[in-house]
Amino acid sequence: MRAKKLARVLVWGVVQGVGFRPFVYRLAYQYSLQGWVRNTSGNVEIEVEGNESNIRSFLVDLEEKAPPMAHIERVEVSFLPARGNSGFEILPSQGEAERYQLVSPDIATCEDCRRELLCPSDRRYRYPFTNCTNCGPRFTIIEDIPYDRARTTMRQFKMCPRCQQEYDDPLNRRFHAQPNACPDCGPNLEIVDGDGSRVAADDVIRAAGKFLKQGKILAIRGLGGFQLACDATDRDAVDLLRTRKKRGAKPFAVMVANMEDVARHCLLSPGESRLLESPECPIVLLRWQHSSSDVCPSVAPNLKYIGMMLPYTPLHHLLLSETGLPLVMTSGNLSEEPIAKDNGEALVRLKGIADYFLLHNRDIYSRYDDSVYFVDEVPRPIRRARGYAPYPIFLSFKSEQVLACGAEEKNTFCLTKDEHAFLSQHIGDMENEETLEHFENTIELYKGLFRVEPRVIACDMHPEYLSTKYARQIGAEYGLSLVPVQHHHAHIASCLAENRVNGPVIGVALDGTGYGSDGTIWGGEFLFADLNSFRRMGQLEYVPLPGGAAAIKKPCRMALSYLYTLLGKDFPLAGFPLAGLDPGEVEIVSRQLERRVNSPLTSSAGRLFDAVSALAGVRGKIDYEAQAAIELEMAAPDNAEDFESESYPFAIIEEQGVRVVKLAGVISSVARDVRAGVPAPIISVRFHHTVAQIITRMCRVIAEVSSIRDVALSGGVFQNRLLLKLTTSALKRDGFRVFTHQLVPCNDGGVALGQAVIANFAVKEGLCV
Repeated sequence: MRAKKLARVLVWGVVQGVGFRPFVYRLAYQYSLQGWVRNTSGNVEIEVEGNESNIRSFLVDLEEKAPPMAHIERVEVSFLPARGNSGFEILPSQGEAERYQLVSPDIATCEDCRRELLCPSDRRYRYPFTNCTNCGPRFTIIEDIPYDRARTTMRQFKMCPRCQQEYDDPLNRRFHAQPNACPDCGPNLEIVDGDGSRVAADDVIRAAGKFLKQGKILAIRGLGGFQLACDATDRDAVDLLRTRKKRGAKPFAVMVANMEDVARHCLLSPGESRLLESPECPIVLLRWQHSSSDVCPSVAPNLKYIGMMLPYTPLHHLLLSETGLPLVMTSGNLSEEPIAKDNGEALVRLKGIADYFLLHNRDIYSRYDDSVYFVDEVPRPIRRARGYAPYPIFLSFKSEQVLACGAEEKNTFCLTKDEHAFLSQHIGDMENEETLEHFENTIELYKGLFRVEPRVIACDMHPEYLSTKYARQIGAEYGLSLVPVQHHHAHIASCLAENRVNGPVIGVALDGTGYGSDGTIWGGEFLFADLNSFRRMGQLEYVPLPGGAAAIKKPCRMALSYLYTLLGKDFPLAGFPLAGLDPGEVEIVSRQLERRVNSPLTSSAGRLFDAVSALAGVRGKIDYEAQAAIELEMAAPDNAEDFESESYPFAIIEEQGVRVVKLAGVISSVARDVRAGVPAPIISVRFHHTVAQIITRMCRVIAEVSSIRDVALSGGVFQNRLLLKLTTSALKRDGFRVFTHQLVPCNDGGVALGQAVIANFAVKEGLCV
């Protein structure tokens, strides 16, 4: 008989809260191995003893057959003398100072739990908090690691004997499922009216469904906070929600019961289907089939795409089943405030918006919005939150401990440690105290979970951003090294970091607004960049931004600025659809441009899209960010590739060492088309091809002087899927290697990652303040 062997195994990665210990237990049982498994603050430790060939089979399966939501980062194995273990057990978790481990995001309801939920004979029939080791809340309930029930908001619920038995049974899929609960011992629902008075109901879900079918607006406490819901086919309900929420035309997302319903409303590619049905279950922007969809147009006015998602909690499954309706499901907030998460908070902040409140008593420790993606060959995030954060971005180098505070809009922050960049979930626009408080609280949560004590703090160069002021204050208070980072360098660095390349590259950063090194407003930039530094190699031509923020809200002001600046102050305006500007405002804007009063210079690509949208008569004023550019993209015909030869003329000249894209030819040609009655869709597609050609030609010019053939595309303008497609195709045809975003948003939601990696290299090279 061969001697027994003992293997000590350490596993790092997302291996807690995903059913990993039960999996190890069953695997050990399968291979007749003795020993134990336990969570620690830093990893999962395993000791297995037995036949050597069985141990080696165990180790192979450990990595190849891990639970679906586990992500093994590293495994270390050492062989020791056998101890004579008997049996296999799960030991209590062991907390260890300074050590940390990765935390699983929340996971959509699995098929087994969904089946139980809808089975009348099951004891969890219609129980809205059903979960197991393969699904349910994780990040939103965890207060500290190791991930045990006592360190989650579920600790207030003592398990009944039957749940405890499941929890203790290694062969049960609820074995050590920390949020395990049932109707006898777990959280429960109640429904109250707008004044907080309880509504008597034998079945709360049925009552909620009835109200939704009556056209009422419901505030629903979900996984990471409240959502506001109404019947998506009821125009009056949708319009009422818009009015109460003060949300003009910005599109809502819609939740439907299943994939058959999705297909009734939208066209679907295989990639989009996979993403919708994934455990992350994000909102996915899909091509809307208006002809077969009864979702009213005011859900997403003037758009070809609509945000769709499937139910991701048992409560959602029940509500969709109860109503049989597609439901608008939008964040439970007013305007740009953070979503409400607590019952009392919601009753105050959402009072006057919701007619009824569907409440529960499972506390939410961290607010968590829905993630938003679109698929362009691969999934691309627009908002990264539920299902993804706090899963890290893996770096190609070991980083200093850095806190990067992000930008002003679509704020996220980023903490780095070792090879991990913990990019936070979407925080929101840093415009109010509530969002700043959410930002500060979430930073503290991440610092605690991942045992990060930053010694470097990074921020945007813009001195007036709330995130910058926070960084300066905290940096001074705790004596941290401060690294201000140029906005567009951060964009490019974020693209490089997620693609695990260090550069140098030609960085194309196109967005709306970023504080430039020369004090102007940048946004159409061509950089020679790596993770250490950048040099501005090219830019879009500067034009004045008449009235500053007023020009962003009224793209017709930007149209006037381009006409006035590039074609002359005497250029006749007759015949241009500059909707939103009355004659008096035209006069005021003209004087602003002439005297350069409150008209900072900008190279913003976003403002160029705005101007062309207004000139073409698509959108002269907006009520949500980038509306003019989005609707200009929507106006383009589906056969956009056929119009490549019809782009507008432009020139690139060198001025003081920087290549400048001269746009007079573009603007005069657009003006000529408008006067000639060329339809907006044709102007749109010609303009999109023009921008793609500007990018390609500028990259060619920079490549000639730098010999660099790698290009990184970043900035919110690349959320425009038509531009992204035309640009990447053109660059690849020219032989460039193109890096784009797939893990973090190309918009300002990804800036913090770039700030963090730049600050890391700055401190290592002694360049920080």
